[in-house]
Amino acid sequence: MLVNNAVTGMEVDCKPEDLLKCSYEERCVELGDVKDMRLEAEAVVNDVLFAVTDMHVSHSLTSGVDVAHINVETREGNRYYLELTEAGLRVVGHAFDQVDEGLSTQYHETVYSLLDSLSPGYREAFGNALLQRLERLKQNGQ
Repeated sequence: MLVNNAVTGMEVDCKPEDLLKCSYEERCVELGDVKDMRLEAEAVVNDVLFAVTDMHVSHSLTSGVDVAHINVETREGNRYYLELTEAGLRVVGHAFDQVDEGLSTQYHETVYSLLDSLSPGYREAFGNALLQRLERLKQNGQ
């Protein structure tokens, strides 16, 4: 399989099984430190799924190495369509899988910052999870 190196533009001969053997960080190095936003999006979803009603990587728009889209429904029932790029996360729509071209929102460095600004329910769930974790550490004598 020929893989195009995003930085040099050169094609590199690579077997599919080799991609599975190396870690995500190693693939980033091979791709010239370009993060695969699809993998980043999956990690984002897994990090905060406990504190929202629904969250999943969207497959309606083509995601790629440089951009991915995430659908999220907050505990308040509000739906957002998020764009994930190297610049961060931002809201690009107020319905699943729909971009609002007239919407201009700021980028957030983290999903925590973005959800904190959108959802009091997220903020409460995150705070409760943190308190529970601290209690467990205290009970374990750590």
